[in-house]
Amino acid sequence: MWDFEEGEVLAFDKPLHWTSFDLVAKVRYNLCRKLGRKKLKVGHTGTLDPLATGVVIICTGKKTKLIDKLQYDVKEYVATLQLGATTPSYDLEKEVDATYPTEHITRALIDETIPQFLGEQWQVPPMFSAVQINGKRAYELARKGETAELKAKLLKIDEIEVLAFEEEKMQLTIRVVCSKGTYIRALARDIGERLNSGAHLIALRRTRIGDTRVEDCMTIDGFLEELNKNEPKSRLNNEK
Repeated sequence: MWDFEEGEVLAFDKPLHWTSFDLVAKVRYNLCRKLGRKKLKVGHTGTLDPLATGVVIICTGKKTKLIDKLQYDVKEYVATLQLGATTPSYDLEKEVDATYPTEHITRALIDETIPQFLGEQWQVPPMFSAVQINGKRAYELARKGETAELKAKLLKIDEIEVLAFEEEKMQLTIRVVCSKGTYIRALARDIGERLNSGAHLIALRRTRIGDTRVEDCMTIDGFLEELNKNEPKSRLNNEK
């Protein structure tokens, strides 16, 4: 039985096109309605792009104190890259803005290149990101057509491997295990450049955070169904 007052750590498989905030807002709204109160602390442990799916961990009540710690858990992703083309957002949010030669890209070249990204890396975040620039989010500036110089950040890639390469389509699928703050979209950009071409993400799935795997996560619909079937362990009153 869930006890949202003392706090719960809930693992969700985020749907495509939802922001992490959309998921938090949906959970918070339904919990407040179920518990009969106006407010409840609810937060997530790491943003996932709207065009990505997979693991998002949400903490409620007193367990929101764990968020800072949980944010540092390693994360695992499965990403599919389209080689030979770039977009301003490094994914499908924006249209292709440039194309590049791919005739020289072979499986052998990919197998030689991908291991170069193991270990500590300096990575420049995407302009289409939540990085703060003079009190504003970078994506707010980017969507207005403005640009700014973003500082490279040190991160660590613990594992990276090729899962598939469709040479006819020039589509590369990789698995990545990495530290907090890694932008897989920026990694796609960097892989494209290292291959003397271009690249952008066409699919991204976060498959693990720490010990929490995507196959163990709830869907939001499944969670709401269970929530509506059961009374919470302790009902909170509106004055709290």
